[in-house]
Amino acid sequence: MVSRPSLETATASDPDRFVEPLELGKRVKEIRLARGWTLEEVGKKTGIARSTLSKIENDQVSPSFAIVQKLINGLEMDLPQLFVEASEHSIAGRRDVTRKGRGEPHPTATYEHELLNFSISRKKMVPFKTTVRARSFTEFKEWVRHDGEEFLLVLRGKINFFSELYEPIELKEGDSVYYDASMGHAVVSLSAKDAEILWVVAR
Repeated sequence: MVSRPSLETATASDPDRFVEPLELGKRVKEIRLARGWTLEEVGKKTGIARSTLSKIENDQVSPSFAIVQKLINGLEMDLPQLFVEASEHSIAGRRDVTRKGRGEPHPTATYEHELLNFSISRKKMVPFKTTVRARSFTEFKEWVRHDGEEFLLVLRGKINFFSELYEPIELKEGDSVYYDASMGHAVVSLSAKDAEILWVVAR
């Protein structure tokens, strides 16, 4: 495998720094092939040059925060769908602290995600807080789905939790749900103000 530049954590105020290693190349290629898209088609959808996409897929470059945002929007993905299981390594004694409001922002059309404890790579869990902007299921072009299992806890407000194998269910502050993330799912806010939830993706 071609060695990549050192990876750093991106911030919204410094979008050209590198994001943490998500194995995006593998995931982007999987999605592109599953949808029958060429590199040229993905380039048009994301605004990313074909040569850059090829290097990302072949693990030759580390995508910047700005590139990750373009991939999320152009491929019509949601944040958890970017994460691909990293190789297994036993690393003891790790710790990472995220202060209130200091997480990594990942806004989308329907959610405003705040990635927590993002400096640790090869995590078995991916925690993030989300402000739910969506008010209707029709705002989603398709179901959100990805590998692994997922835990959701309502921190503020009230939501409607949609999943393709069950009837929608209302969840209030303090309510939680645990589910198979490969099952299509989506969340909309039922509150006057945007609801806030905690999500934990387990691989």
